[in-house]
Amino acid sequence: MKVTQSCWLAGTALSMLVSLTPAYAQADTAATDTASDQEIVVSGSRIQREGFDAPTPTTVIGEAELALGNRPSIAQVLNDAPQFRATSTPSTTPGNTSSGVSTADMRGLGAVRTLTLLNGHRFAGANDLNIVPQSLVKRIDVVTGGASAAWGSGAVAGVVNIILDDDFTGWRMGVQSGISSRGDAARYGADIAWGTDFAGGRGHFMVAGEYMKELGALSRDDRPNLESGVFQRPDGRLELVRDPNSTQLYNGGSILRATGVPYNLVFNPDGNIGAFPLGSVTQGATTVGGGGQNIFDYVAVSTPYDRINLFGRASYDVTDSLKVWANFSYHRMSANYRFFPETPAVVIMPDNAFLTQANRNQLAAAGVVGPFLLGRVMDDVGEDGAMKFKYSRRNLEGSIGFSGTFGDSWNYEGYYNHGEIRLNQGLNNQRIKSRFTNGVDAVLVGGTPTCRINADASTTNNDPSCVPINLFGNGSISDAAAAWAFGGSQIIYTIKLDAAGASLSGQPFSTWAGPVDIAIGTDMRWEEQVTNYVDPLSQANALGTLNSSATNGGFNVKEAFAEVNVPLLDITDVLKLEINGAARYSDYSTSGGIWSWKTGGTLRIANDLLLRAVYSRDIRSPSITEYFLTRSTNIGSVVDPFQGTTQNNVVVYGGGNVNLTPEISHTLTLGGSYSPSFARGLRLSVDYYDIDIDNVITTVTANDILQQCFRNAPNDPTCGGTIAREANGTIGSITNGYRNLANYRTRGLDIEASYRTPLGNGNLTFRALANHVFNLKINGADVSGIVGGDTAFSTPKWRGTGTIAFDNDSFGANVRVRYVAGGDYSTLPIINNGVSSRTYVDLGVQFKTGPFTLFGNVNNLFDRDPPITPYTNPNYDVIGRYMSAGVKLNF
Repeated sequence: MKVTQSCWLAGTALSMLVSLTPAYAQADTAATDTASDQEIVVSGSRIQREGFDAPTPTTVIGEAELALGNRPSIAQVLNDAPQFRATSTPSTTPGNTSSGVSTADMRGLGAVRTLTLLNGHRFAGANDLNIVPQSLVKRIDVVTGGASAAWGSGAVAGVVNIILDDDFTGWRMGVQSGISSRGDAARYGADIAWGTDFAGGRGHFMVAGEYMKELGALSRDDRPNLESGVFQRPDGRLELVRDPNSTQLYNGGSILRATGVPYNLVFNPDGNIGAFPLGSVTQGATTVGGGGQNIFDYVAVSTPYDRINLFGRASYDVTDSLKVWANFSYHRMSANYRFFPETPAVVIMPDNAFLTQANRNQLAAAGVVGPFLLGRVMDDVGEDGAMKFKYSRRNLEGSIGFSGTFGDSWNYEGYYNHGEIRLNQGLNNQRIKSRFTNGVDAVLVGGTPTCRINADASTTNNDPSCVPINLFGNGSISDAAAAWAFGGSQIIYTIKLDAAGASLSGQPFSTWAGPVDIAIGTDMRWEEQVTNYVDPLSQANALGTLNSSATNGGFNVKEAFAEVNVPLLDITDVLKLEINGAARYSDYSTSGGIWSWKTGGTLRIANDLLLRAVYSRDIRSPSITEYFLTRSTNIGSVVDPFQGTTQNNVVVYGGGNVNLTPEISHTLTLGGSYSPSFARGLRLSVDYYDIDIDNVITTVTANDILQQCFRNAPNDPTCGGTIAREANGTIGSITNGYRNLANYRTRGLDIEASYRTPLGNGNLTFRALANHVFNLKINGADVSGIVGGDTAFSTPKWRGTGTIAFDNDSFGANVRVRYVAGGDYSTLPIINNGVSSRTYVDLGVQFKTGPFTLFGNVNNLFDRDPPITPYTNPNYDVIGRYMSAGVKLNF
């Protein structure tokens, strides 16, 4: 990778700045717990020494930051930080089957490229931060740079290391409640924790439990910007509008020509035919306003859930230099809520049993002759009408380990962790395709509606159990028809992780400038996914929307790593120069061996200014899903550039790919921190980053595969076996699973500043964080500044937060301002494509008396609306003003 001179100069100039206070900052000691009786943790390195300046920038989210906004999960706390994108939360995934999962996604490069650790160790629940017990979190170290050499695969964008309060003693209890200003998204929670020493202080034991219930925001009616979309005007131009509705679909049935063109006639809820309730403007199959439906009208703004966390830990000092410990945790999260409805287009024959004579007369008068299509929104089947998504995720995790010291400077540790996530999920109220088709095609036999396949007793193609289905109107489907023609998918699977590691660090010798630090170690892990159950309907591909499929597979990896830090210059209170290097070799059972490494250094000037630089090669190995996802089959039309023809009915196979290789990233970070001795309490930092990821694992469309193959290998019409061809040269099938195809590259700045000063009998703190994205290129195309919610990698150019807080023994208050830049909604030529920036104001207050603390928070005080979006948006607040309050007890 080449770095332009201008970038180098920018990084050098910006490096005259530093991070925040150690409580929640990226200062030189921010990632280190320096109390003499506590363990040293440097999350940006495997060298664990007090006062060590790691070259990789690290931001610390401390106790004060964790409490801001009274967020209900660790992931939502992280999403307030400018470096993160809210890719997966209850309010950003309300309409897919990963709903409720909360992940950390640094730089917006995808959650799989941010490695999450718990106390410096891998754990099974890393892909869902709801698993972490919030009441025991001491701080969160955010390593904002590549760290695969230190921590292994996945640390491409950075590392989130959640540090628990392992030495907690006493009691903590709390209850809380919250609700939006629209009366929805109510939540209720309680937590309790107890810790104590035993054996004269050599042992320690603690347990904790948490419960959180959120009812969700299930209606979009009070949030009009969330019922929006792109509309093609009569003049052909595209426009973002509120309330666009399809004229091809209606919840009583929209009458269509065989080509799908609407007659603009519908079956009203009572089954009679009337004009489509068009809106103010209609073009093609879309009308703005009116009485129609949009599928996103049915999707929740934020999904409900119930969450339980239990945690226990015991530790014992066998000697003054050896500690053993064991952890256990249990997590369960579940929900059952309305999904979007199915929207089939079905053929209605002229002799359909449920067409009244009045219906037939109206159809004839409108020129509807013979069979017609009916576009139906199926929002009247079963409980709550639409499909319902139900899930239960359970995590069991246990770990044991040891740590200790010997000699003057040597530390060692080891651990083993076993975790299992068991997920049981299903999507109910789906059409059983063959039954639905047979039931809709009903005729009158002796005046009684009868499935056509049963109308002629002489035929063998019949089903005595077939129940006729009346689709004309809303609420017309009988209970018997719903029970017979609709069903649900269900899958139960288990994800297992076994992880073990051991490391040794110390100072074997010294140079003229001071002791040399080294760290060596090994890590091993075994990952496996086992499907325990798939429902029979899914196995037969019988359902209309989601047929569950089994994914089974696993892999293991064995790793060895080493890191060294060498001081080259140390002039007391003047200059201190150190260089740092690390390397890791990983041997995967699937893809073989691969190296990751880093090299960097720090220069401390007059104790006030710290300059740092690091360049690293980082990796991400394929996941079990990417390797082993069961093959799916689809049929579509493609344009074959090798033949110069369009071909219909091409079979396209999707699924995992056992031939995948790891993604490889190169990251450059330049920056520094400044904490002037003449202005105590002031800290500043700026860091420039450049992340370039090759071999990115992704999927593309079948047409994209053909075009890429033609460009890259025009003389190989099989594209290395990806395209199977018949003897005449036509395409037989295309394999379109996960592939190493893409390149992602992003460059930007992280900026932090804080100032803390005494005020009266308390302390006043100012803090600001910002992230600026120069560019985010996906296969060379810059998508930074594209901020629409339905755009992949939607990323604002600027995000920032600023907080003013006062705190003393009896009172605390804070005001936080969150800024998200605007940009373009989409890359499409939309006439009102611009999205304005949003500024949110959050308030918090605490009253303390004895062991009690009463607290209250208001987020998005001025109820700033989200921009127009058809579904949701990871960048902007979609809930609106939210109020919460509670009480805590500590003794």
